[in-house]
Amino acid sequence: MSPTLAFLRRYRVALGTALVLVLIGLGLLALRALTHEITYDQLRQTLHALTLRQLLPAMALTALSYLALTFYDVIALRVIGRPLPWRTAAIGAFASYTLTHNLGLSVLTGGSVRHRVYVAAGLDSLDVARVIALTGAAFWIGVSALAALAMSLHTGPLAIGPLHLGAGPTRASGALMLALLLALGTLCARARGPLRIWKISLALPDGPTLLAQLGVSLVDLVCAASALFVLLPHASLALFPAFVLAYALGLLVSVLSHVPGGIGVFEAVILAVIPQDHAQVLAALIAYRIVYYLLPLALALVLLAWREARASRAVNQVLGDSQALAGSLVPALSSTAAFLGGGMLLLSGSLPAIHDRLGGLSDVLPLPFIEASHIAASLVGTALLLVAPGLYRRLDGACLATRLLLVAGALFSLAKGIDYEEAIVCLAIAGILQVSRKLFYRRTALTAQPFTTGWATAITMALGLATWAGFFAYRHVAYQDDLWWKFALHGDAPRFLRATLASAVFLAAFALWRLLSPARPEDPAELSAEDAAAIRTILARSPRSETMLALTGDKRFLLSPARDAFVMYQVKGHSWIVMGDPVGEPAAWSDLLWALRERVDRAQGRLLLYEMTPAALDLAIGMGLQVIKFGEEAIVDLAGYDLQSPRLRSIRKAARVAERAGAELRIVPAEAVPVILDELERISDEWLAAKGAQEKGFSLGRFDRAYIEQFDVALVMVEGRIVAFANLWLTGVHHEASLDLMRQSAEAPSGTMAFLFTRLIGWAQTRGYQRFSLGMVPLAGIDARHLAPVWAKAGALVFARGERLYGFRGLRTFKQKFAVDWEPRYIAGPSGLGLLKGLRDASRLIAQGPSAPVQPLPPATDRPEAPPPAPALPRTPTPPVTASAPTPRPALA
Repeated sequence: MSPTLAFLRRYRVALGTALVLVLIGLGLLALRALTHEITYDQLRQTLHALTLRQLLPAMALTALSYLALTFYDVIALRVIGRPLPWRTAAIGAFASYTLTHNLGLSVLTGGSVRHRVYVAAGLDSLDVARVIALTGAAFWIGVSALAALAMSLHTGPLAIGPLHLGAGPTRASGALMLALLLALGTLCARARGPLRIWKISLALPDGPTLLAQLGVSLVDLVCAASALFVLLPHASLALFPAFVLAYALGLLVSVLSHVPGGIGVFEAVILAVIPQDHAQVLAALIAYRIVYYLLPLALALVLLAWREARASRAVNQVLGDSQALAGSLVPALSSTAAFLGGGMLLLSGSLPAIHDRLGGLSDVLPLPFIEASHIAASLVGTALLLVAPGLYRRLDGACLATRLLLVAGALFSLAKGIDYEEAIVCLAIAGILQVSRKLFYRRTALTAQPFTTGWATAITMALGLATWAGFFAYRHVAYQDDLWWKFALHGDAPRFLRATLASAVFLAAFALWRLLSPARPEDPAELSAEDAAAIRTILARSPRSETMLALTGDKRFLLSPARDAFVMYQVKGHSWIVMGDPVGEPAAWSDLLWALRERVDRAQGRLLLYEMTPAALDLAIGMGLQVIKFGEEAIVDLAGYDLQSPRLRSIRKAARVAERAGAELRIVPAEAVPVILDELERISDEWLAAKGAQEKGFSLGRFDRAYIEQFDVALVMVEGRIVAFANLWLTGVHHEASLDLMRQSAEAPSGTMAFLFTRLIGWAQTRGYQRFSLGMVPLAGIDARHLAPVWAKAGALVFARGERLYGFRGLRTFKQKFAVDWEPRYIAGPSGLGLLKGLRDASRLIAQGPSAPVQPLPPATDRPEAPPPAPALPRTPTPPVTASAPTPRPALA
């Protein structure tokens, strides 16, 4: 690869963003040049001159255009062989185009909305990609055909900036474009089989379908162009071909520039081409933005919020009965509405106030309060631009912050000039967010939201447009140094300067804070088949059963270069939390932990080693981490273990209660577990509901079908019914056995858990396992003497007095009945406050549970030979145990 290509690939995002910002600047400069003779008062008078006889036809044509837009998706779905009802396709298309028209970035905005709607309707991601490709192609063919027709019918020369074409070349260019489109359509209609691009196949429409797509596209574009044309005063039909050409070119340039919403670029092209009074054209463009862009967005948001708040029969007939629909679309539309609301406040702060309203306001509020409200409204607008991406990601903090900002913006709009129109818009958006607040369920820190290049570009666009509008409105005011400090009731220009400066300072401070904040860790790449197989192989050789936590699906992995060891970890906040010791060859542990430590250091994070064994203590100390004891793990030594021992009398007594009730143990191999999954899930749900608990994650397994299917499952049966179960962790080298989830139904007799443990210990003993782990007891075994550190005293106090919180002492007492050996477990992390923050993040990570279904690892490529089962040891007479010998699966048996 050449150095130039390598440079472009490495910095493609930064270069693309810089190019878009340059195009935004050029568009605003062109707009400024094209409107240099227009005054703000002239533009305002022209806007007020618009009548209902112009606005109502524009609204009707807008409705027809959006109706035609829905058939893009209907036809595309039929072409790929996945037709859906018109209502479903219409919702996906309408919401998608509403977002795309207002924000641009069609793949990121409209594409994501289509994905949510169509995946919920049964399509997969590849089908959605095909729909997007076909609708995009139909749109561009329509734009090209419309431009070609307009050029063919154009009677005069064409001038766009430095480009000048005579009447003859213009018509010839149009005819050539039509011929090329006709040839392309013929090839597409006669093509046999799908079009293959890399590994993706795309079905091509036949001749009639292609004509239908072209017809839909032309209807859409002609209606959209006509909605703008009717807003032009005194526009004759003879001007329509030139106007349609200007409209098509404006669409082409705005889409290719990737400027959000095409703001500035689209207007500049229209103004450059249309030979009419620029004030009238600019007024029509502003009204068109409201009618064609903002009104459909408001309609979509109100309908979806109404559906969320109230199951209205009329709304359900339009949107369907699926509650998930509002949950999919409201956050994206709310994010756009909040962003546009912030832009509205910024734009208002840049324009003169209505003096008649100010005169009445001055009788109620003092001038300093009015001045402060003007600046505060602009700051609220800037804050809304920054918070809007959090709504898109369904952050609950973003929803709360946006509602508060919108209410504050409404109050400041009233206080700075009785701008009740702005206040109504702000309160309406806040009301919609209040109604649909349950949809913003992600309890994530607002500051953790990633600002993509799309959002950064949109924010820059909004601030640039507001600044341009201010300089446009006050271009007749001569600049003076003391202008900044003039405070007067009608001092609109000083207010604009101060508000713009305040917004710029606020945005610069936010950008600086973001730049200096610790880097957000990159999302983990999907494990390759080779890495996944290596992890399975390492697990199969591990002597510790707790390493099965690698199969829970909520871990990241770092493999050693030799692929003979790995660490499993996860990132929460700024904490990188390692679960247990490294797994695999002990010789590779040190290099693995130091490699992870270097990653943590580059991300300005903190490293926490959670539930380490004494085997890793030296490594933690050598890395300079503070080590504290976290608890103890209960281990049963199976060599010579005898349930008839006098010290096991109490546990035998508890188990016999379940035996008398008819309890028996059965072991179901992993291959047969899918047959009983429904029943196991019912018991698990019942157990969680009875405990008032929810699934945990990271350091514990959870009931997930893909996770449970990887293990043998122990069942407690009473009269042929399953009353309790536990999935088994069995090491491939027959060193240690354990169990993970333990769930029982309300029908389980007393002593079920004691019965389950005793029978499983005997079962593992007869199959040659050396140890049986009963799991860990947090805070157990911490010695809180007079001179012990504060954390030890606090831990001992919680262990002794915290029965209502967790039941630490009761858990230790129960496990002690099995005559266990206690092995210590430790936590290592940064000293001081950093360790407390790491523990807080670990607690949040465990409590939140995994956010995605488990993705099972593929089978291992290297399987160690399991030792033959040991001879059966003497056992006490018990009810028959139906047990299937575990199959030699990787990391399980």
